[in-house]
Amino acid sequence: MRLFLLTATLLFAFAAHAAPQQDRADDHHADTLVVDKGLMSQFHQVRQTVVDRTSDLVVTAIGFLGVPYRRGGNTAETGFDCSGFVRAMYTQTVGHLLPRRAEEQAAATQKIDRSELKPGDLVFFNTMRRAFSHVGIYVGEGKFIHSPKPGAQVRVEDMSGSYWSRRFSGARRVAAAQDEIKASGD
Repeated sequence: MRLFLLTATLLFAFAAHAAPQQDRADDHHADTLVVDKGLMSQFHQVRQTVVDRTSDLVVTAIGFLGVPYRRGGNTAETGFDCSGFVRAMYTQTVGHLLPRRAEEQAAATQKIDRSELKPGDLVFFNTMRRAFSHVGIYVGEGKFIHSPKPGAQVRVEDMSGSYWSRRFSGARRVAAAQDEIKASGD
C-alpha cells in the first residue's frame, strides 16, 4: 500500500511539475498512464476511505454529547470517563481496541506534533499534576470532544482556551487504526 501511495504521489508530482518545454504528447502519456493503470481511482478510493472513517469517528463521538461523566465508565448507559469515552469511540467506529487508561493510550499511540493534528487524533492534557492524565478526540479547528469531569457531560471544547492550552501534554495518532484504514483501501 505504501508503495502504491509513493508511486501515485510521484506520478502526480511528475505531472504537476513537468518542465515547461515538455510537449503535450508527453503530458498526455503520463496522464493516460495514471488513468490506464487505475491509479487515480485507487488513490481517490483510499483517500475517501480514510476521510469516511475519520468522519465516522468524529460524527459518532458528537452523537454522545450530553452523556454524563462517570469515573471508570465506558458506556453511554453508565456514563464515560475520558479514556472510556475515547476507547468506546475507537472500538465502535474503527474496531480498534485502545488501552483503558489515558496514559496507556498515550503510550500505545504515535506521537505527532500539535501542528499535524487531524480529526480523530487524540489530545492529552495534564489535569492531575501528571502528563497524559486526561484525553479527548480532536474534531478539527482547534476543538476536541471529551468527557471532562464529575458532574459534567461529554462536550466539545476549544483547545486554545486558557485552561486547556496551559495543560496540553501532547498529541497522538492511533497508528494501528490508520493502518487498518489504509489496508481496507487495498
